[in-house]
Amino acid sequence: MLKTIALIAVAGIGLVLIAAAFRPDTFRVQRSVRIAAPPATIHAWINNVQQMNSWSPFVKKDPSIKGTYRGPAAGPGAAYDFDGNGQVGKGSVEITGSTPEKITMKLDMREPMEGHNVIEFSLVPQGKETEVTWAMHGPSPYIGKLVGLVFNMDKMIGRDFEAGLADLKARAERA
Repeated sequence: MLKTIALIAVAGIGLVLIAAAFRPDTFRVQRSVRIAAPPATIHAWINNVQQMNSWSPFVKKDPSIKGTYRGPAAGPGAAYDFDGNGQVGKGSVEITGSTPEKITMKLDMREPMEGHNVIEFSLVPQGKETEVTWAMHGPSPYIGKLVGLVFNMDKMIGRDFEAGLADLKARAERA
């Protein structure tokens, strides 16, 4: 009887490990919102890392986050190194590209799990509004695939993107 239970447990674990191996090698999470402000106004809230941290849901998750700014205040090279609680982790974000229509950043996480991802903000005029899309994509290593079987990355990060975009919208529309 014990042997049968052990074989069933091993088979179950094997199935989980095999299922993870067949998950995609990359991930992408994105959310969009329309903001009643011109792209230039919104661009200023994203292209400056300190301004971005004023509405970032990730910074808000840890009121005692330790952070250091480096490089220029805005645009390519502007960066923020952070060391936060378990919800935030430890890593850095750096602006790598900036045009009036798009801001690109690299996110390098060291904790709780190493990851190297690309963040993109696109700003598309839509009449008197601007459609802002916040996206993050990157590789999904095997451990990430395993975690993805239990936690839905799109829902977890997507909720944070939605909260951040709502805050960005409120600030940009008041400006």
